[in-house]
Amino acid sequence: MTTHEVTNQVPPLRDHDVAAYAPLLEGLEREGAGWAGPELRELGKLAGGEQAQEWARLVERNHPILHTHDRYGHRIDEVEFHPHWHDLMKVAVEHGVHAAPWRENRAGAHVARAAKLFVWGQTDAGHLCPISMTYAAVPALRANAELAKTYEPLLSSPVYDYGLRVPSSKKGLIAGMSMTEKQGGSDVRANTTTATPTGDGSYVLTGHKWFTSAPMSDLFLTLAQAPGGLSCFFVPRVLPDGTRNAIRLQRLKDKLGNRSNASSEIEYEGAHGWLVGEEGRGVPTIIQMVNLTRLDCAISSAAGMRMGVAQAQHHATHRSAFGAKLIDQPLMRNVLADLAVEAEAATVVGMRLAGATDRAMAGDEAEAMFRRLGLAVSKYWVCKRAPAHAAEALECLGGNGYVEESGMPRLYRESPLPSIWEGSGNVAALDSLRAMAKQPESVEAFFGEVELASGADPRLDEAVARLRKQLSDFADVEYRARRIVESMALVLQGSLLHRHGHPAVADAFCASRLDGDWGIAFGTLPSGVDTAAILARSATHG
Repeated sequence: MTTHEVTNQVPPLRDHDVAAYAPLLEGLEREGAGWAGPELRELGKLAGGEQAQEWARLVERNHPILHTHDRYGHRIDEVEFHPHWHDLMKVAVEHGVHAAPWRENRAGAHVARAAKLFVWGQTDAGHLCPISMTYAAVPALRANAELAKTYEPLLSSPVYDYGLRVPSSKKGLIAGMSMTEKQGGSDVRANTTTATPTGDGSYVLTGHKWFTSAPMSDLFLTLAQAPGGLSCFFVPRVLPDGTRNAIRLQRLKDKLGNRSNASSEIEYEGAHGWLVGEEGRGVPTIIQMVNLTRLDCAISSAAGMRMGVAQAQHHATHRSAFGAKLIDQPLMRNVLADLAVEAEAATVVGMRLAGATDRAMAGDEAEAMFRRLGLAVSKYWVCKRAPAHAAEALECLGGNGYVEESGMPRLYRESPLPSIWEGSGNVAALDSLRAMAKQPESVEAFFGEVELASGADPRLDEAVARLRKQLSDFADVEYRARRIVESMALVLQGSLLHRHGHPAVADAFCASRLDGDWGIAFGTLPSGVDTAAILARSATHG
């Protein structure tokens, strides 16, 4: 008798269409980007294919390598990536995940791009960092019309043109962002990098940046202290005369996750930059970039949840234990359905915010007000939920989920990053309070959106009433900020699910998240939830 006969092991989830996810496709149509469906499905099959998944595995296992000097001792400050990093980047750029809305003046362009990010993000999340920053850089760069005229067409070009050369000579560009410093972190006003005018329109920057992601980008938008205060600057890696700008890569960060992407400490040793916007207006200028990356944080967290549910449900469908398939065990169905509800709630709010971005960019002030607050609370909550969701999805695979070959450890390591990126949980929660105080009209825009589902479910109505009461009490409001923002995010998700989601998902969400019939862990949905309908909706498709 052989001891090596393999039984009851789950086949890998390969060659499936990542885009074949009802909440995503419904959101695409609802938010005005149904025209992007065929390309999204094409990208979904590519993302779920064996080749792209192998690219993702290899780039995460083979970390970028910093080369500060060449063999002769010349300073070069270059980062070496695994070749498949460039394959992933090429696909993302060619499909416009980096900046298509800026070259496609078409309704739904931001929604289409968000859906592509959701789909392609289920390969390797690391390479999407420079992709996201390129998308977000364009509206900030427009604060300098001359720079925007030259570089916006290159930033939105569908050509991935890697290598350090004069930016204006390339066929396409990638942008980065350089804000935080070791003494301040999210408190960017504590930055000490200086920018000294030269008299020819440029500035000389001197200082140390603690986190600069994707240091091989062609250009950075960076914050520095000019004579008029904290200001935003356009800083290219290569200067117009072809010489390297004085940007020194000191080291790469050894990170928990996001390992395929290089994150660095950089030193500006008299680097040249050009002002974007007015002196002293650096934060308002670059905040446009920050807000767009926050949208991507929410979308990528939703994508990670979808990926976790897909892997967990696939495993449970094929694995047997205690005389039955895992998918048929009542408690496992509770866990999987709970994970699926969370993923759908994250997806529906992400697509709604992408639609609000489209309409706000087109001049819709009401949508801009809703987006301001809806994005802040959703960035906090959706990103905060991702690590717990990833841990539970991993556990559905048992010990198999704990080994690298399953891909689940990579998902788990990546899951905390969106909550940290561009303002950790406390920053996002306090920013929500700040938005309500500075722009009270955003509060009414938010409730106007939520109350479109008024009367659909008494549990939702009661939660909205409780939230209004919370917001009317200003005592210890900063201390209670997380609780307030959590409540706001939940009623927004509940409203959207009742209006646009599957009835079984909306019912399960309100029964658990809003009515309190729910434990602390996933898998504690109340009795009576239609797990069959929820699981049928979240099943993977070839």
